[in-house]
Amino acid sequence: MQDEPTPTELVQAVADFLRHDIAPLISGHQAFKLRVGINALDLVVRQLTQATAADAAEYARLKRLLGQDGALIDLNRVLAEQIASGALDLATPGLKEHLWQTTLDKLAVDQPNYASYKREAGRGQDGA
Repeated sequence: MQDEPTPTELVQAVADFLRHDIAPLISGHQAFKLRVGINALDLVVRQLTQATAADAAEYARLKRLLGQDGALIDLNRVLAEQIASGALDLATPGLKEHLWQTTLDKLAVDQPNYASYKREAGRGQDGA
């Protein structure tokens, strides 16, 4: 493919077509299944547009918090092990903020319309 349209634009165009042109024409269980499909496409768009930056920020926080380098999945494994062993807890500087921001970033991609997410995202880290 060439530069345009981008994969994000293509997925968004399909979701919009289904939402605006097809959804009004169907009802019942088929309409429900179509909404599930549209929601999945919307999730893919959010992953394509938001997840890379959120992962990079999470990686930077983990690297600072743990004092080591590695793949994001490996750093998360180390974090979980250190929390489970008691080596890290909520009194550890930066841990609470990291967990809070990581949760908000993941919800922004996965469930941005979730009422509790909207409320907490609006408050920022003050609520952490």
